[in-house]
Amino acid sequence: MKLALVVPGGVDRTGEFRVIPVLLALIRRLACEHEVHVYALRQEAAADGWRLAGAHIHNIGDGWPRLRAIGAIRDEHQRAPFDLVHAIFSGSCSLVAVVAAVWLGVPSLVHIAGGELVAMHEIDYGGRRFLKGRLREALVLRGADAVTAASAPIIDSLRTLGLRARRVPLGVDLRCWPPKPPRCRREGRARLIHVGSLNRVKDQPTLLRALAVLVEQGVDFEMDIVGQDTLDGEMQRLAHALELDGHVHFHGFKTQRELRPMMEAADLLVMSSCHEAGPLVALEAAVVGIPTVGTAVGHIAEWSPSAAMAVPVGDWSALAEAIRRVLDDDALRLRLAVSAHRRAVTEDADHTARAFQALYLQVVTAGPGR
Repeated sequence: MKLALVVPGGVDRTGEFRVIPVLLALIRRLACEHEVHVYALRQEAAADGWRLAGAHIHNIGDGWPRLRAIGAIRDEHQRAPFDLVHAIFSGSCSLVAVVAAVWLGVPSLVHIAGGELVAMHEIDYGGRRFLKGRLREALVLRGADAVTAASAPIIDSLRTLGLRARRVPLGVDLRCWPPKPPRCRREGRARLIHVGSLNRVKDQPTLLRALAVLVEQGVDFEMDIVGQDTLDGEMQRLAHALELDGHVHFHGFKTQRELRPMMEAADLLVMSSCHEAGPLVALEAAVVGIPTVGTAVGHIAEWSPSAAMAVPVGDWSALAEAIRRVLDDDALRLRLAVSAHRRAVTEDADHTARAFQALYLQVVTAGPGR
């Protein structure tokens, strides 16, 4: 097949910085069997193209990217027809994919991978905050020949909107991120890790306040926070105000190679997000034997209580209690780790590619217009 994938970015020409590892894993596997053209709306400011993971990357660049992406897909289709158009993320990506597919007379797929279905006005986040976005998502998702999402909570959200969807988690590439079995916790200070950009959606204030409760309770721990700072030092200042300087270390962005030893050294991944379709880092942690405690979003919600421990969003007291409980009971921590490891290894990048390819065959056989 000849495939067009529409993505916001995550396919930098370096293959290491500004990339989405699970997206590269999927592209690499699809490109082994199909001709893959990836249309990145905002990877770089200037339009350009390069090869990555066996695929043709078409960077659309600034200035009417949606219209120009539709035109670029049409131009390539005229050279040799596409069999289908697939958007990874909804919003602008799904709009491009569905409009292009209707224009060309081929099927379209949309994968929900972010905040397209939520409206969080207090942090200016979500694709359903305004009427225009709600109308766009309603029309686009109903125009797609198939809709998928990474986790059960997103499938449930789609169901409430009257949309049927399939669960297809974006799995970890076990060749690049090899599995490691769960281990007992080492003696001494507990090692915690949090991975995610410092932003409003990841809600690091809830994380830091939970850690402050642990300090008050006398829990001995060290927390590594990994991720790009988009808040201009706000979280570092909050950590200092909460007297966490001796416990919390901010590391900024790390490549996958740099992150790996930090993840392996951890006893527990802690997430505090307001919303997640994943988070993907929970899968990466599970693959190397590290369980997750976090807010009830995405995979954390669907895996709890057997493979993760979930608490209400924004409840730092409950988050602190869950962390303390898992650290105090290593048998519990290991049970969570073993179950999470089994799930993440089973639903790896190969599983993701197989699921999408089966869906491709189904929609291409049925033809466009579900």
